[in-house]
Amino acid sequence: MHEGDEAGSVLRFGRAGDVPVRPVVRSARLASIPLGFAGRRVAATGKRMIGRPRVEVDAELHARTARHMFEVLGELRACAAKLGQFLSIYELVLPAQIAAPYRVALSQLQESTPAMLPSAVHAVLAEQLGEGWRGLFRDFDDRHAAAASLGQVHRAVWNDGRTVAVKLMYPGAREAVAGDLRHLKRVSWLASPFLSGADIRGIVDELCLRITDELDYELEAANQRRFAAAYAGSADFLVPAVVHQCGEVLITEWVDGKPLSQVIANGHQRERDRVGELFLRFNLTGPAQCGLFYGDPHPGNYRVTADGRLAVFDFGACAEPPLGFTEMAADLLAGIVGGDPDIMAANARRYGFVAPGVELDAAALADELGLFREPLVQPTFRFSTKWLRSVVQHVSQLHLSNVNRQLTLPARLTPIGRMFVAGAGVLCQIGGEVRVRDAVRTLVPEFVEVANTAPITSIRSSDNH
Repeated sequence: MHEGDEAGSVLRFGRAGDVPVRPVVRSARLASIPLGFAGRRVAATGKRMIGRPRVEVDAELHARTARHMFEVLGELRACAAKLGQFLSIYELVLPAQIAAPYRVALSQLQESTPAMLPSAVHAVLAEQLGEGWRGLFRDFDDRHAAAASLGQVHRAVWNDGRTVAVKLMYPGAREAVAGDLRHLKRVSWLASPFLSGADIRGIVDELCLRITDELDYELEAANQRRFAAAYAGSADFLVPAVVHQCGEVLITEWVDGKPLSQVIANGHQRERDRVGELFLRFNLTGPAQCGLFYGDPHPGNYRVTADGRLAVFDFGACAEPPLGFTEMAADLLAGIVGGDPDIMAANARRYGFVAPGVELDAAALADELGLFREPLVQPTFRFSTKWLRSVVQHVSQLHLSNVNRQLTLPARLTPIGRMFVAGAGVLCQIGGEVRVRDAVRTLVPEFVEVANTAPITSIRSSDNH
Protein backbone atom coordinates (compact mmCIF):
# COMPACT_ATOMS: atom_id res chain seq x y z
CA MET A 1 0.00 0.00 0.00
CA HIS A 2 1.17 3.55 -0.70
CA GLU A 3 0.60 7.05 0.59
CA GLY A 4 -2.70 7.16 2.37
CA ASP A 5 -5.31 4.83 3.74
CA GLU A 6 -7.58 2.71 1.64
CA ALA A 7 -9.81 4.89 -0.47
CA GLY A 8 -13.32 5.52 0.75
CA SER A 9 -15.50 8.21 -0.75
CA VAL A 10 -13.70 10.27 -3.38
CA LEU A 11 -14.12 13.64 -5.02
CA ARG A 12 -14.50 13.75 -8.77
CA PHE A 13 -13.61 16.85 -10.78
CA GLY A 14 -13.80 16.75 -14.52
CA ARG A 15 -14.64 13.77 -16.68
CA ALA A 16 -11.10 12.42 -16.49
CA GLY A 17 -10.29 13.54 -12.97
CA ASP A 18 -7.66 15.98 -14.24
CA VAL A 19 -6.17 18.60 -11.93
CA PRO A 20 -7.27 22.17 -12.82
CA VAL A 21 -4.18 23.73 -14.40
CA ARG A 22 -5.12 27.21 -15.64
CA PRO A 23 -3.22 29.69 -13.39
CA VAL A 24 -6.14 32.12 -13.19
CA VAL A 25 -8.47 29.31 -12.10
CA ARG A 26 -6.08 27.94 -9.47
CA SER A 27 -5.27 31.39 -8.07
CA ALA A 28 -8.97 32.25 -7.83
CA ARG A 29 -9.77 28.98 -6.03
CA LEU A 30 -6.92 29.44 -3.53
CA ALA A 31 -7.85 33.08 -2.95
CA SER A 32 -11.42 32.04 -2.18
CA ILE A 33 -10.25 30.45 1.11
CA PRO A 34 -9.19 33.64 2.94
CA LEU A 35 -11.84 35.74 1.18
CA GLY A 36 -14.54 33.27 2.17
CA PHE A 37 -13.32 33.24 5.76
CA ALA A 38 -13.34 37.04 5.88
CA GLY A 39 -16.92 37.15 4.62
CA ARG A 40 -18.09 34.50 7.07
CA ARG A 41 -16.38 36.34 9.94
CA VAL A 42 -18.27 39.54 9.10
CA ALA A 43 -21.51 37.57 8.97
CA ALA A 44 -20.67 35.93 12.30
CA THR A 45 -20.21 39.34 13.92
CA GLY A 46 -23.68 40.32 12.75
CA LYS A 47 -25.20 37.12 14.15
CA ARG A 48 -23.60 37.77 17.55
CA MET A 49 -24.92 41.33 17.54
CA ILE A 50 -28.50 40.10 17.15
CA GLY A 51 -28.13 37.80 20.12
CA ARG A 52 -26.96 34.40 18.88
CA PRO A 53 -24.59 32.70 21.37
CA ARG A 54 -20.91 33.33 20.59
CA VAL A 55 -19.96 29.66 21.00
CA GLU A 56 -22.64 28.57 18.53
CA VAL A 57 -21.69 31.22 15.97
CA ASP A 58 -17.96 30.49 16.22
CA ALA A 59 -18.52 26.74 15.84
CA GLU A 60 -20.56 27.34 12.70
CA LEU A 61 -17.90 29.73 11.33
CA HIS A 62 -15.07 27.24 11.72
CA ALA A 63 -17.10 24.27 10.50
CA ARG A 64 -17.98 26.07 7.25
CA THR A 65 -14.43 27.34 6.79
CA ALA A 66 -13.02 23.85 7.31
CA ARG A 67 -15.42 22.36 4.78
CA HIS A 68 -14.60 25.07 2.24
CA MET A 69 -10.88 24.49 2.72
CA PHE A 70 -11.34 20.76 2.20
CA GLU A 71 -13.32 21.26 -1.01
CA VAL A 72 -10.84 23.72 -2.55
CA LEU A 73 -7.64 21.89 -1.61
CA GLY A 74 -9.16 18.55 -2.51
CA GLU A 75 -10.05 19.82 -5.97
CA LEU A 76 -6.77 21.57 -6.76
CA ARG A 77 -4.44 18.89 -5.34
CA ALA A 78 -0.80 19.47 -6.38
CA CYS A 79 0.87 21.93 -4.00
CA ALA A 80 -2.50 22.52 -2.37
CA ALA A 81 -2.48 18.92 -1.21
CA LYS A 82 0.95 19.41 0.36
CA LEU A 83 -0.47 22.44 2.14
CA GLY A 84 -3.30 20.25 3.39
CA GLN A 85 -0.84 17.71 4.78
CA PHE A 86 1.02 20.52 6.52
CA LEU A 87 -2.15 21.99 7.99
CA SER A 88 -3.31 18.59 9.22
CA ILE A 89 -0.30 18.60 11.56
CA TYR A 90 -0.68 22.19 12.72
CA GLU A 91 -4.34 21.97 13.58
CA LEU A 92 -2.99 20.07 16.59
CA VAL A 93 -1.91 23.34 18.18
CA LEU A 94 -5.35 24.94 17.98
CA PRO A 95 -7.73 24.89 20.95
CA ALA A 96 -9.78 21.69 20.84
CA GLN A 97 -13.13 23.39 20.20
CA ILE A 98 -11.68 25.25 17.19
CA ALA A 99 -9.55 22.41 15.86
CA ALA A 100 -12.29 19.77 15.67
CA PRO A 101 -13.86 20.72 12.29
CA TYR A 102 -10.44 21.28 10.72
CA ARG A 103 -9.28 17.89 11.96
CA VAL A 104 -12.23 16.17 10.30
CA ALA A 105 -11.94 18.11 7.04
CA LEU A 106 -8.17 17.79 6.67
CA SER A 107 -8.23 14.09 7.53
CA GLN A 108 -10.73 13.66 4.71
CA LEU A 109 -8.39 15.61 2.44
CA GLN A 110 -5.53 13.19 3.13
CA GLU A 111 -7.73 10.18 2.47
CA SER A 112 -9.61 11.51 -0.58
CA THR A 113 -8.59 12.17 -4.14
CA PRO A 114 -10.22 13.37 -7.35
CA ALA A 115 -10.22 9.88 -8.83
CA MET A 116 -9.30 9.35 -12.46
CA LEU A 117 -11.77 7.31 -14.42
CA PRO A 118 -10.47 3.97 -15.79
CA SER A 119 -10.15 5.40 -19.30
CA ALA A 120 -7.85 8.15 -18.00
CA VAL A 121 -5.81 5.64 -15.99
CA HIS A 122 -5.38 3.44 -19.06
CA ALA A 123 -4.34 6.45 -21.13
CA VAL A 124 -1.62 7.39 -18.60
CA LEU A 125 -0.31 3.83 -18.49
CA ALA A 126 -0.27 3.57 -22.28
CA GLU A 127 1.57 6.88 -22.61
CA GLN A 128 4.17 6.02 -19.95
CA LEU A 129 4.60 2.24 -20.34
CA GLY A 130 3.60 1.74 -23.96
CA GLU A 131 0.48 0.47 -25.67
CA GLY A 132 1.27 -3.07 -24.56
CA TRP A 133 1.27 -2.13 -20.86
CA ARG A 134 -1.25 -4.83 -19.95
CA GLY A 135 1.37 -7.45 -20.82
CA LEU A 136 3.43 -6.28 -17.85
CA PHE A 137 0.70 -7.40 -15.45
CA ARG A 138 -1.20 -10.58 -14.76
CA ASP A 139 -3.97 -8.47 -13.29
CA PHE A 140 -4.66 -4.74 -12.84
CA ASP A 141 -7.42 -3.27 -10.64
CA ASP A 142 -8.95 -0.19 -12.27
CA ARG A 143 -10.27 1.00 -8.90
CA HIS A 144 -7.72 3.23 -7.17
CA ALA A 145 -6.63 1.75 -3.85
CA ALA A 146 -5.01 4.76 -2.19
CA ALA A 147 -4.34 8.45 -2.62
CA ALA A 148 -1.02 10.03 -3.45
CA SER A 149 -0.64 13.78 -3.08
CA LEU A 150 0.06 14.20 -6.80
CA GLY A 151 -1.52 11.03 -8.13
CA GLN A 152 -3.12 7.77 -7.15
CA VAL A 153 -2.19 4.16 -6.46
CA HIS A 154 -3.64 0.97 -7.95
CA ARG A 155 -3.21 -2.62 -6.82
CA ALA A 156 -2.01 -5.05 -9.47
CA VAL A 157 -0.22 -8.36 -9.98
CA TRP A 158 3.14 -8.11 -11.78
CA ASN A 159 4.03 -10.59 -14.51
CA ASP A 160 6.17 -12.61 -12.07
CA GLY A 161 3.26 -13.08 -9.65
CA ARG A 162 4.15 -10.41 -7.10
CA THR A 163 1.38 -8.14 -5.85
CA VAL A 164 2.43 -4.57 -6.58
CA ALA A 165 1.40 -0.97 -5.98
CA VAL A 166 1.25 1.10 -9.17
CA LYS A 167 1.56 4.84 -8.54
CA LEU A 168 0.79 7.15 -11.42
CA MET A 169 0.73 10.93 -11.59
CA TYR A 170 -2.41 12.90 -12.34
CA PRO A 171 -2.63 14.31 -15.86
CA GLY A 172 -1.77 17.99 -15.55
CA ALA A 173 -0.20 17.68 -12.10
CA ARG A 174 3.25 18.72 -13.29
CA GLU A 175 1.93 21.88 -14.94
CA ALA A 176 -0.27 22.66 -11.93
CA VAL A 177 2.65 22.38 -9.52
CA ALA A 178 4.86 24.55 -11.73
CA GLY A 179 2.16 27.22 -11.74
CA ASP A 180 1.68 26.99 -7.97
CA LEU A 181 5.41 27.39 -7.41
CA ARG A 182 5.60 30.45 -9.66
CA HIS A 183 2.71 31.95 -7.69
CA LEU A 184 4.42 31.09 -4.38
CA LYS A 185 7.60 32.88 -5.46
CA ARG A 186 5.63 35.97 -6.46
CA VAL A 187 3.92 36.28 -3.07
CA SER A 188 6.81 35.06 -0.88
CA TRP A 189 7.48 38.64 0.27
CA LEU A 190 4.27 38.43 2.35
CA ALA A 191 6.15 36.29 4.88
CA SER A 192 8.75 39.00 5.53
CA PRO A 193 6.93 40.67 8.47
CA PHE A 194 6.80 37.34 10.29
CA LEU A 195 10.39 36.30 9.50
CA SER A 196 12.05 39.68 9.41
CA GLY A 197 15.64 38.40 9.32
CA ALA A 198 15.10 35.43 7.04
CA ASP A 199 16.32 34.88 3.50
CA ILE A 200 12.75 34.43 2.32
CA ARG A 201 13.67 34.08 -1.35
CA GLY A 202 16.35 31.49 -0.59
CA ILE A 203 13.99 29.47 1.61
CA VAL A 204 11.22 29.56 -0.99
CA ASP A 205 13.62 28.60 -3.79
CA GLU A 206 14.84 25.62 -1.75
CA LEU A 207 11.27 24.60 -0.91
CA CYS A 208 10.27 24.82 -4.57
CA LEU A 209 13.27 22.68 -5.55
CA ARG A 210 12.24 19.96 -3.07
CA ILE A 211 8.62 19.99 -4.21
CA THR A 212 9.80 19.69 -7.82
CA ASP A 213 11.88 16.68 -6.78
CA GLU A 214 8.67 14.98 -5.66
CA LEU A 215 7.51 15.02 -9.29
CA ASP A 216 10.58 13.05 -10.35
CA TYR A 217 9.62 9.37 -10.07
CA GLU A 218 13.05 8.32 -11.33
CA LEU A 219 14.64 10.15 -8.38
CA GLU A 220 12.04 8.71 -6.01
CA ALA A 221 12.79 5.19 -7.23
CA ALA A 222 16.53 5.75 -6.68
CA ASN A 223 15.91 7.04 -3.15
CA GLN A 224 13.63 4.13 -2.33
CA ARG A 225 16.19 1.59 -3.60
CA ARG A 226 18.78 3.14 -1.26
CA PHE A 227 16.48 2.88 1.73
CA ALA A 228 15.30 -0.62 0.81
CA ALA A 229 18.89 -1.86 0.57
CA ALA A 230 19.86 -0.18 3.85
CA TYR A 231 16.97 -1.70 5.80
CA ALA A 232 16.87 -5.09 4.07
CA GLY A 233 16.42 -7.82 6.64
CA SER A 234 15.50 -5.38 9.42
CA ALA A 235 13.33 -6.76 12.20
CA ASP A 236 11.80 -3.30 12.73
CA PHE A 237 11.40 -1.62 9.35
CA LEU A 238 10.12 -2.50 5.89
CA VAL A 239 10.77 -0.47 2.75
CA PRO A 240 9.02 -1.99 -0.30
CA ALA A 241 11.28 -2.97 -3.17
CA VAL A 242 11.06 -1.02 -6.42
CA VAL A 243 9.81 -3.33 -9.16
CA HIS A 244 9.76 -0.96 -12.15
CA GLN A 245 9.82 2.74 -12.92
CA CYS A 246 9.18 4.52 -16.17
CA GLY A 247 8.28 8.19 -16.61
CA GLU A 248 5.37 9.13 -14.39
CA VAL A 249 4.67 5.59 -13.20
CA LEU A 250 6.36 3.94 -10.21
CA ILE A 251 5.72 0.28 -9.37
CA THR A 252 6.74 -1.17 -6.01
CA GLU A 253 5.94 -4.25 -3.98
CA TRP A 254 2.57 -4.14 -2.23
CA VAL A 255 2.56 -4.07 1.58
CA ASP A 256 -0.47 -4.77 3.74
CA GLY A 257 -0.71 -3.43 7.26
CA LYS A 258 -2.49 -1.24 9.78
CA PRO A 259 -2.49 2.44 8.77
CA LEU A 260 -0.69 4.73 11.18
CA SER A 261 -3.85 6.84 11.29
CA GLN A 262 -5.60 3.94 13.05
CA VAL A 263 -2.87 3.77 15.69
CA ILE A 264 -3.29 7.52 16.20
CA ALA A 265 -7.07 7.22 16.45
CA ASN A 266 -7.47 4.23 18.75
CA GLY A 267 -4.14 2.55 19.54
CA HIS A 268 -3.54 1.40 23.13
CA GLN A 269 -0.62 2.96 24.98
CA ARG A 270 1.74 0.01 24.58
CA GLU A 271 1.17 0.08 20.83
CA ARG A 272 1.67 3.86 20.72
CA ASP A 273 4.96 3.52 22.60
CA ARG A 274 6.32 0.91 20.21
CA VAL A 275 5.15 2.63 17.03
CA GLY A 276 6.35 6.02 18.29
CA GLU A 277 9.77 4.52 19.00
CA LEU A 278 9.96 3.03 15.50
CA PHE A 279 8.75 6.23 13.88
CA LEU A 280 11.38 8.31 15.67
CA ARG A 281 14.21 5.88 14.96
CA PHE A 282 13.43 5.56 11.26
CA ASN A 283 13.30 9.30 10.74
CA LEU A 284 16.64 9.83 12.48
CA THR A 285 18.65 6.83 11.29
CA GLY A 286 18.43 7.48 7.54
CA PRO A 287 21.69 9.47 7.24
CA ALA A 288 23.67 6.78 9.07
CA GLN A 289 22.01 3.93 7.17
CA CYS A 290 21.97 5.25 3.62
CA GLY A 291 23.08 8.89 3.63
CA LEU A 292 19.59 10.36 3.27
CA PHE A 293 16.97 11.96 5.47
CA TYR A 294 13.46 10.64 4.91
CA GLY A 295 11.67 13.87 4.04
CA ASP A 296 7.91 13.30 4.07
CA PRO A 297 6.76 12.13 7.52
CA HIS A 298 2.98 12.24 7.60
CA PRO A 299 0.59 9.49 8.76
CA GLY A 300 -0.43 8.33 5.28
CA ASN A 301 3.13 7.21 4.52
CA TYR A 302 3.37 4.57 7.26
CA ARG A 303 1.76 1.23 8.08
CA VAL A 304 2.34 -1.34 10.80
CA THR A 305 2.68 -4.85 9.36
CA ALA A 306 1.29 -8.01 10.94
CA ASP A 307 4.75 -8.93 12.27
CA GLY A 308 5.13 -5.52 13.95
CA ARG A 309 7.43 -3.77 11.49
CA LEU A 310 6.93 -0.15 10.44
CA ALA A 311 6.45 -0.04 6.67
CA VAL A 312 7.36 3.27 5.01
CA PHE A 313 6.32 4.64 1.61
CA ASP A 314 6.87 7.69 -0.62
CA PHE A 315 10.55 8.59 -0.97
CA GLY A 316 10.33 11.56 -3.32
CA ALA A 317 11.25 14.20 -0.73
CA CYS A 318 14.49 12.74 0.64
CA ALA A 319 17.52 14.97 1.20
CA GLU A 320 21.19 14.50 1.95
CA PRO A 321 22.46 16.07 5.19
CA PRO A 322 24.11 19.42 4.39
CA LEU A 323 27.87 19.74 4.76
CA GLY A 324 28.86 20.03 8.43
CA PHE A 325 25.43 18.97 9.68
CA THR A 326 26.65 16.60 12.42
CA GLU A 327 28.99 19.19 13.94
CA MET A 328 26.27 21.84 13.83
CA ALA A 329 23.67 19.53 15.39
CA ALA A 330 26.07 18.47 18.16
CA ASP A 331 26.83 22.08 19.08
CA LEU A 332 23.19 23.18 19.00
CA LEU A 333 22.05 20.21 21.08
CA ALA A 334 24.85 20.71 23.61
CA GLY A 335 23.81 24.35 23.96
CA ILE A 336 20.20 23.40 24.64
CA VAL A 337 21.18 20.76 27.20
CA GLY A 338 23.69 23.04 28.92
CA GLY A 339 21.20 25.91 29.11
CA ASP A 340 23.80 28.70 28.82
CA PRO A 341 22.20 31.68 26.98
CA ASP A 342 25.54 33.02 25.72
CA ILE A 343 26.51 29.64 24.23
CA MET A 344 23.11 29.28 22.55
CA ALA A 345 23.37 32.77 21.07
CA ALA A 346 26.93 32.13 19.85
CA ASN A 347 25.83 28.89 18.18
CA ALA A 348 22.87 30.62 16.54
CA ARG A 349 25.19 33.19 15.01
CA ARG A 350 27.90 30.69 14.07
CA TYR A 351 25.53 28.52 12.05
CA GLY A 352 23.61 31.27 10.31
CA PHE A 353 20.39 31.41 12.34
CA VAL A 354 20.94 35.14 12.93
CA ALA A 355 21.56 37.53 10.05
CA PRO A 356 24.71 39.72 10.31
CA GLY A 357 24.05 42.93 12.22
CA VAL A 358 20.84 41.71 13.86
CA GLU A 359 20.66 42.00 17.65
CA LEU A 360 19.70 38.82 19.49
CA ASP A 361 18.01 38.52 22.88
CA ALA A 362 20.08 35.65 24.30
CA ALA A 363 17.93 35.24 27.42
CA ALA A 364 14.74 34.99 25.34
CA LEU A 365 16.42 32.49 23.01
CA ALA A 366 17.48 30.34 25.97
CA ASP A 367 13.97 30.48 27.41
CA GLU A 368 12.48 29.33 24.12
CA LEU A 369 14.97 26.56 23.40
CA GLY A 370 14.61 25.39 26.99
CA LEU A 371 11.21 24.02 25.99
CA PHE A 372 13.05 21.29 24.06
CA ARG A 373 15.49 20.39 26.81
CA GLU A 374 13.45 17.84 28.72
CA PRO A 375 12.97 15.40 25.80
CA LEU A 376 16.74 15.48 25.26
CA VAL A 377 17.90 14.71 28.80
CA GLN A 378 15.24 12.40 30.20
CA PRO A 379 15.70 8.65 29.57
CA THR A 380 12.23 8.61 27.98
CA PHE A 381 9.73 11.29 27.04
CA ARG A 382 6.07 11.07 26.07
CA PHE A 383 5.22 13.40 23.22
CA SER A 384 1.66 14.65 23.18
CA THR A 385 -0.53 17.21 21.44
CA LYS A 386 -0.77 19.04 24.77
CA TRP A 387 3.01 19.43 24.87
CA LEU A 388 3.15 20.51 21.22
CA ARG A 389 0.37 23.04 21.75
CA SER A 390 2.21 24.58 24.71
CA VAL A 391 5.44 24.86 22.70
CA VAL A 392 3.80 26.48 19.67
CA GLN A 393 1.76 28.89 21.75
CA HIS A 394 4.93 29.95 23.58
CA VAL A 395 7.06 30.52 20.48
CA SER A 396 4.31 32.24 18.49
CA GLN A 397 3.34 34.93 21.00
CA LEU A 398 2.67 38.10 19.03
CA HIS A 399 4.79 40.79 20.66
CA LEU A 400 7.60 42.94 19.28
CA SER A 401 10.29 41.33 21.44
CA ASN A 402 9.53 37.79 20.23
CA VAL A 403 12.99 36.33 19.59
CA ASN A 404 11.70 34.52 16.49
CA ARG A 405 11.67 37.87 14.70
CA GLN A 406 15.44 38.02 15.26
CA LEU A 407 16.11 34.56 13.82
CA THR A 408 16.29 33.14 10.34
CA LEU A 409 16.41 29.68 8.81
CA PRO A 410 19.41 29.04 6.53
CA ALA A 411 17.97 28.08 3.17
CA ARG A 412 20.16 24.96 2.99
CA LEU A 413 18.38 23.63 6.09
CA THR A 414 14.86 24.09 4.71
CA PRO A 415 14.25 20.41 3.82
CA ILE A 416 15.68 19.24 7.16
CA GLY A 417 13.56 21.76 9.04
CA ARG A 418 10.47 20.64 7.17
CA MET A 419 11.20 17.02 8.09
CA PHE A 420 11.79 17.75 11.78
CA VAL A 421 8.72 19.95 12.18
CA ALA A 422 6.36 17.56 10.42
CA GLY A 423 7.89 14.56 12.18
CA ALA A 424 7.44 16.19 15.60
CA GLY A 425 3.79 16.80 14.80
CA VAL A 426 3.17 13.16 13.87
CA LEU A 427 5.10 11.94 16.92
CA CYS A 428 2.83 14.04 19.13
CA GLN A 429 -0.22 12.58 17.39
CA ILE A 430 1.04 9.06 18.09
CA GLY A 431 1.48 9.98 21.76
CA GLY A 432 4.14 7.38 22.51
CA GLU A 433 6.78 7.39 25.23
CA VAL A 434 10.10 7.16 23.41
CA ARG A 435 13.83 7.16 24.05
CA VAL A 436 14.77 10.43 22.41
CA ARG A 437 18.39 10.47 23.61
CA ASP A 438 19.10 7.05 22.13
CA ALA A 439 17.49 7.97 18.81
CA VAL A 440 19.35 11.28 18.57
CA ARG A 441 22.62 9.45 19.26
CA THR A 442 22.22 7.54 15.98
CA LEU A 443 22.13 10.88 14.16
CA VAL A 444 24.67 12.73 16.31
CA PRO A 445 26.97 10.24 18.09
CA GLU A 446 28.65 13.00 20.12
CA PHE A 447 25.37 13.99 21.75
CA VAL A 448 25.09 11.11 24.22
CA GLU A 449 28.05 12.26 26.33
CA VAL A 450 26.50 15.70 26.78
CA ALA A 451 23.06 14.32 27.61
CA ASN A 452 24.36 11.84 30.16
CA THR A 453 26.03 14.61 32.18
CA ALA A 454 23.06 17.02 32.14
CA PRO A 455 21.67 17.97 35.58
CA ILE A 456 18.12 16.58 35.64
CA THR A 457 17.16 18.82 38.58
CA SER A 458 17.32 21.94 36.45
CA ILE A 459 14.81 20.72 33.87
CA ARG A 460 11.69 22.79 33.42
CA SER A 461 8.77 20.85 34.89
CA SER A 462 6.21 19.60 32.39
CA ASP A 463 2.71 18.20 32.73
CA ASN A 464 2.66 16.55 29.34
CA HIS A 465 2.05 12.97 30.51
